[in-house]
Amino acid sequence: MLKNLYVKNLALIDETEVEFAEGLNILTGETGAGKSLLLGSVNLALGGKYSADMLRSGTKSGLVEITFTVDDEKTMKRLEELEIYPEDGCIILGRRLMEGRSVSRINGETVNMAVLRAVAGMLIDIHGQHDSQNLLQKKNHLSLLDLYAKEETAPLLKEMKAAFEEYRSLCRRRDESAMDEEGRRKEAALAEFEVKEIEEAQLTPGEDEDLEEQYRRMTESRRITASVAEAYQYTAEDARGNASDLLSRAIRALQEAAEFDETGAQLYSQLLEADSLLNDFNRELSEYAKSFEFSEEEFQETEARLNLLNHLKAKYGKTVSDVLTYCDEKKQRLSELEDYDAFMRDLEEKVQRALEQVREIAGRLHDVRERAARAFSDEIGAQMQELNFLDARFEARLVDPGHYSTMGRDEAEFYMSANPGEPLKPLGSVASGGELSRVMLAIKTVLADEEDTPTLIFDEIDTGISGITAGKVGEKLKLIGKSRQVLCITHLPQIAAVADAHYLISKEVAGNSVKTKIELLDDEASAEELARMLGGANVTGNILESAREMKQLAKSEI
Repeated sequence: MLKNLYVKNLALIDETEVEFAEGLNILTGETGAGKSLLLGSVNLALGGKYSADMLRSGTKSGLVEITFTVDDEKTMKRLEELEIYPEDGCIILGRRLMEGRSVSRINGETVNMAVLRAVAGMLIDIHGQHDSQNLLQKKNHLSLLDLYAKEETAPLLKEMKAAFEEYRSLCRRRDESAMDEEGRRKEAALAEFEVKEIEEAQLTPGEDEDLEEQYRRMTESRRITASVAEAYQYTAEDARGNASDLLSRAIRALQEAAEFDETGAQLYSQLLEADSLLNDFNRELSEYAKSFEFSEEEFQETEARLNLLNHLKAKYGKTVSDVLTYCDEKKQRLSELEDYDAFMRDLEEKVQRALEQVREIAGRLHDVRERAARAFSDEIGAQMQELNFLDARFEARLVDPGHYSTMGRDEAEFYMSANPGEPLKPLGSVASGGELSRVMLAIKTVLADEEDTPTLIFDEIDTGISGITAGKVGEKLKLIGKSRQVLCITHLPQIAAVADAHYLISKEVAGNSVKTKIELLDDEASAEELARMLGGANVTGNILESAREMKQLAKSEI
């Protein structure tokens, strides 16, 4: 769950830190106090869009950090796949904000934005007005239905994806292979030429690398040979005194000392060892020098062979192994072209078998979705009743798009009737803003056990509602909060009254600057904030008493 939020130098926020609680966390405040700024801070830490004008005026950098506690084994395993490991059961997502750029970190280690967003998606789900608008798009409905029945749909979708991609690959090969007699003749002639050219070269895997090294040694041999000869001269050949002769003289000179005492014997032994090592070195140096000896004919043969290999590599592959693989592929293609009709019949049979496999899996997937759509519709309808849709109906319908895809052969669309006697119509054509928020809340409630995200944030969930409906929405948020952590920004007292933890976001003037702050309210302060929400600027004793009663009723009813 979301444990802590720390923000520094962001818009109106100078520096603030807040600890969140389990269950339902409600955030309230006057218009303009900075409620949306707080949500924006969370979004930034999760990888949201950033621009330098978000920084607090007069500052050059800012920081947003959010800390999550993680104890779910499934989430831990998914994090480990990204090489992210909780420290003391916590994950800290941080984002340092600077002029023109930002740096993201997880537990202090710099990560790219893709990793940050992937981790964030496992830990938190933010629902705002944009998500309600997504609900209007039919293309999103099938994913929600599949999520509802994911225990059955997930393995089938995996099968479907593999089968459809195999079918599409075979269709593509069939279409690319289709040609007339003249086309086959031309392709066969070219393939025969290419195979002959490669086979006549009698290539050996890795030959190009060996030749390139040999050619390099030949082209640089003069310079290397001179330096090797000079070294050999100093160690073994110089008549004026080479290292080998001088060591022999030293050995003879030290022989008497070797017989005198132990120290002399040790020094004499070391000198003998040096002489032995030098002799070994001279032999190896002599062999090394011989490796640079070659004739002009050998050089020309090596150069010609290397030119041939480079010519073939330029045409058929980056390495000799690639060229040989290309040759094998062309041989296979020649075999296909020699009996083209049989080849195409075989390929068409494979296409049809793959299509049958796709059709069979899509059928099983459709049957699962049909059952799930009925159950999903019933559950959403029941949740909508509890959200004060007294006579509303909801239905998830499946439609055949007329073609297969990795999703099978289904499209889904949500239908709704908000009033008795009205026919079911597509959700986007009948739902108002407030109704849409409640439908989304109903869906979130039904999918609560299917979604793995431990923390949900709701913003603008109270759009277009009031009175009894607002109370019903509050009860539903409280219910979701029993199984996961919920943060909700609201301006309705009916929703705020059911909070497990109530936070007030406010602005304060300090000199010439304005700052936003957030604080956790105790029961009495929470009641006073509810009274402000109920009565505005004129909070009377009766209004305050009503606020206290509202909180008490919320505790007793849920």
